[in-house]
Amino acid sequence: MTSTAMTLSHASNPKTNALTAMPSPVGNLDAYIRAVQQYPMLTEQEEQNLARRLRDEDDLDAARQLIVSHLRLVVSTARQYLGYGLPHADLIQEGNIGLMKAVKRFDPERGVRLVSFAMHWIKAEIHEYVLKNWRLVKVATTKAQRKLFFNLRSMKGNASHLDQAATESIATQLNVSEADVREMNMRLSGRDIALDPGPDVSDDDSYAPIDYLADDTMEPTAILEGRDRDNLQSTGLQHALGQLDDRSRHIVQSRWLADDSGATLQDLADEYGISAERVRQIEAKALKSLRSYLVPA
Repeated sequence: MTSTAMTLSHASNPKTNALTAMPSPVGNLDAYIRAVQQYPMLTEQEEQNLARRLRDEDDLDAARQLIVSHLRLVVSTARQYLGYGLPHADLIQEGNIGLMKAVKRFDPERGVRLVSFAMHWIKAEIHEYVLKNWRLVKVATTKAQRKLFFNLRSMKGNASHLDQAATESIATQLNVSEADVREMNMRLSGRDIALDPGPDVSDDDSYAPIDYLADDTMEPTAILEGRDRDNLQSTGLQHALGQLDDRSRHIVQSRWLADDSGATLQDLADEYGISAERVRQIEAKALKSLRSYLVPA
């Protein structure tokens, strides 16, 4: 009997019917916005009753009614962030996530309306989405930078350049340094550039970042060549010197591998009691042998 009476009561109340009916699928964003505008706002008493049902009984239908009655708030809030060039539908979707989080945490005993409580959560989700997707590289990471990011665009108006007076004024109002204002303005004024425009770009004069950001020292062939060179200058050279006789090795080391300026032909000639020409011949023959030992097999 009670169930029947409740059903009849709902049927006779168009406002209750609008809130309890499941939303119908819509084909585009405009249709969605028109649909959510049709859900009536709740009175304070209705809102508190639904919030208590959700809190005390874990009533998901009460949660749904709280959410659908505030979808228009998300649409209105998301519209304020269209200046960042992101899809309105995506902004609304993120805002709806914030609304659901707010409904889950809402306490009807605090004496605050859900519309005021939910605004923080809606904006927080939209802010996070904007910061993650407006640029490939994050433009704001600290709390102060986030505040500056979301206020600078509106405070500077249509001006493309901030003069000293405007920079000082914004820095004072937001309690940040002038350097932070100038840096954020530069980030907001910049745009993403493709690292490599791809094969479709036929302009021979184009100069993409990939052309000047590439690190040739990390190219695999260059790395292998460097390792071979280092090996020849250390282990390989010592092995090659070990193949020479004592006199030839001493002459090469004295002439080319000494820490100082190196010995002259005459110095070595006096040391071995031979002519300088003979020292030169021994040196030439030793260097030829070294080259053959150092050439990779």
